[in-house]
Amino acid sequence: MKKKIAILGSTGSIGTQSLEVIKEQSEKLEVEVLTANSNSDLLIKQALEFKPNHVVIADESKYLEVKDALQPHDIKVYAGNKSIEELMGVTSADIVLTAMVGYSGLKPTVAAIQNKKRIALANKETLVVAGELITQLCAEHRTDLIPVDSEHSAIFQCLVGENPDSVEKIILTASGGPFRGKKREQLLEITKVQALKHPNWTMGAKITIDSATLMNKGLEVIEAKWLFGVKGEDIEVVVHPQSIIHSMVAFKDSSIKAQMGLPDMKLPIHYAFFYPDRISASFERMSFSKYGNLTFEQPDTDTFRNLALAYEAMAQGGNMACILNAANEIAVEAFLQDKIKFLQIAEINEKCMQSVSFIKQPSLNDYVLTDTETRNFAKSLLP
Repeated sequence: MKKKIAILGSTGSIGTQSLEVIKEQSEKLEVEVLTANSNSDLLIKQALEFKPNHVVIADESKYLEVKDALQPHDIKVYAGNKSIEELMGVTSADIVLTAMVGYSGLKPTVAAIQNKKRIALANKETLVVAGELITQLCAEHRTDLIPVDSEHSAIFQCLVGENPDSVEKIILTASGGPFRGKKREQLLEITKVQALKHPNWTMGAKITIDSATLMNKGLEVIEAKWLFGVKGEDIEVVVHPQSIIHSMVAFKDSSIKAQMGLPDMKLPIHYAFFYPDRISASFERMSFSKYGNLTFEQPDTDTFRNLALAYEAMAQGGNMACILNAANEIAVEAFLQDKIKFLQIAEINEKCMQSVSFIKQPSLNDYVLTDTETRNFAKSLLP
């Protein structure tokens, strides 16, 4: 039988690449659910091609447009973020790929876990904001959570068949982004056009800016803590500009495992859909003759403060990572709208961490309130 896939965030970079994987593996995979925030044109196009049973457009003003376009094709259409959560209790999907941007992915992921759906997690903010809660829910509902981020997929693959007690540390690789090697004074007048030019990966605007500030790597550090049950001090970040080694695991006997491949997100998506099996794919193969030099260096956390802030948030625990994530979402949006400068992103993040109410043992409702409080405070810091 074909595996049924729900894609939450189908019009984004991860969502569109997931549909490419499904198209190639159409004898084994089919689309059950597609959701999008506001890109109604692409959502309609995807739905007409893949014929899912359910479609959700979060932007309620686009509902009639989507409904009218899909009604002749017997595709059920819903509107609003709440509908995505409710659909998790109705859909027959076997796997839910959570690829929504930022905090918006939290509640739908919780709903999918509670309904015992296997999670292919591409929304790192879910674990950043509420890692303790999510891991508890996965254990309670016996739900598999397979990471889709290339770094976490690499670690997951390196750990298959290994005793968790044999792990000494996890090593996350980072490309360094477009400003690797530059100092603070060289980043004072960086524009969004420059920041959106990632050297290796094609991604959405928000995650591309996060990569430029190294916040993306900071969020991945926090995510890794919850995914793999390791302490913060046992997670190391190494800058690897070629992005061929996606991450590594160091073991207590001094050996290191690395997962390698070309920088293509379709590979970890494909792995998550078919785990624990490895299914043949047509992806481009890596040639070592083209990558004769693989280099590594330490990240500059003085210049790129966001990585250091992520380690601080992880060490404090509670709702601090939720504060950092919410502040960063507001700051990145402001930078993309030319309201603040590049280095101010980290400054706003730090001020929010210092000022927003800290809760040591937050509930899901506390996370929701923290997110709202932080966003309001972060907006008050904007010009």
